[in-house]
Amino acid sequence: MPISLIQPEFKVKIDYDKCHKCGRCVQQCGWGVYSFNERPIPDDSKCRACHRCVTYCPAHCINITKNDLAYRTNDHWDPALRKAVWRQAETGGVMLTGMGNDKPYQNIFDHLVLDACQVTNPSIDPLREPMELRTYLGRKPDNVDVEPDGQGGYRLKGGDKISKNIKLNTPIIFSPMSYGSVSLNVHKSLAMAAERLGILMNTGEGGLHADLYPYQDNVIVQVASGRFGVNPEYLNRGAAIEIKVGQGAKPGIGGHLPGEKINKEVSETRMIPQGSDAISPAPHHDIYSIEDLRQLIYSLKEASGYKTVGVKIAAVHNVAAIASGIVRAGADYVYLDGFRGGTGAAPQIIRDNVGIPIEIAIAVVDQRLRDEGIRNQASIIAAGSIRSSADLAKAIALGADAVGIGSTALMAMGCHLCQGCHTGSCSWGLTTQKPELTRRVDPEWGAERLTNLVNAWSHELQEILGALGVNAVESLRGSRERLRAIGLDQQTCDILGVKPAGR
Repeated sequence: MPISLIQPEFKVKIDYDKCHKCGRCVQQCGWGVYSFNERPIPDDSKCRACHRCVTYCPAHCINITKNDLAYRTNDHWDPALRKAVWRQAETGGVMLTGMGNDKPYQNIFDHLVLDACQVTNPSIDPLREPMELRTYLGRKPDNVDVEPDGQGGYRLKGGDKISKNIKLNTPIIFSPMSYGSVSLNVHKSLAMAAERLGILMNTGEGGLHADLYPYQDNVIVQVASGRFGVNPEYLNRGAAIEIKVGQGAKPGIGGHLPGEKINKEVSETRMIPQGSDAISPAPHHDIYSIEDLRQLIYSLKEASGYKTVGVKIAAVHNVAAIASGIVRAGADYVYLDGFRGGTGAAPQIIRDNVGIPIEIAIAVVDQRLRDEGIRNQASIIAAGSIRSSADLAKAIALGADAVGIGSTALMAMGCHLCQGCHTGSCSWGLTTQKPELTRRVDPEWGAERLTNLVNAWSHELQEILGALGVNAVESLRGSRERLRAIGLDQQTCDILGVKPAGR
């Protein structure tokens, strides 16, 4: 067999003087890095630096380092590009990857700061004073009238005609991650945490496993082009329905779940043959115009008793016009997914080079809907690598009603961003269907960590609101005057609608 030109990306170093020779590293590694012959012996070429072995080594004798080979310096051909050429010359295949875009594009959130309220109305204690984080997703009326209720109070006039909204106790949801791309225990963790927090989790395009039926009031069910798992019962199990048109990690192309990850339970939930690849085409077979989308939206509303229906799209250059059409077609919310959004599997060339930043998409969509006088007709959910409560606050200030977190949620459950989701060999039991690996995620443990994370972010958001001198997240939404830019060019500032610091 010819020798590969690609050297291992990482080096596994074991301090054998400290090693207990217990074999735990062999048991914990999902990638098959270790063999055992009187002591563990690593195969560097298989290591993805997921750090499962490092975490569980009782002797703390394992260290994983970057294999810094002395590639000849060439600013035009960095080592990653050279390796890609060699790999494709060996295989003739499309290079797949998982998780989000890791290229060094400018991260706009990191160049935005929030403006404080220092001398007028700062909060005394934002964690103890009333700070309203509740958010309602859905269409809002143009105006509201009240009438006497006959009991000394008032009620909404024509309240039965006002569109249903979904309440979030805090402006966060768990982003779409399909059953199959992630394990059932991950879905259970997300659903349990969503119920405890009073928020929502999104099934992704993989259907809803029967074990999640008790959590249906906190679940968004998704209708994607492949229609996996979609039937009337599924539609009526969710608190809301989402039509997936695009995804931030792979705009313009469909989805792909390798057959190796489709076991008996996944096949039953998705309603496809076991072991067969699940391919979602890029377009929906019944959507080729805004009129077609409107027909699907109202078909889903009719089938579900007029539940909230949203549409998920990738952030691309004409996203504002697309969003406008979606709102006019009758969608109750628009889900915007930026180019750094995570994925279970995508062609690396697409993930790293297609789409635009979520910050830009939020600002232009919010402004377009305001300019057209239809901003109240739909909510905006923003996703695509929301990494912290600071990103959350900045996204809301740019115009989002709420954010979606996917990669961050997986990190809360142990993900180390090794980008091997598509292989089905996740050592942390997250993006795999192998029973010996999936059992590593205890749903109760996962739900507790997710609950802790969202509660922590909510407290930090309260602190931010207090620093801004407001007591409700509603007051921050779309308030770009509260943002200032540092190190952004004037054109980007103009698109964002944000002033540079000092002005």
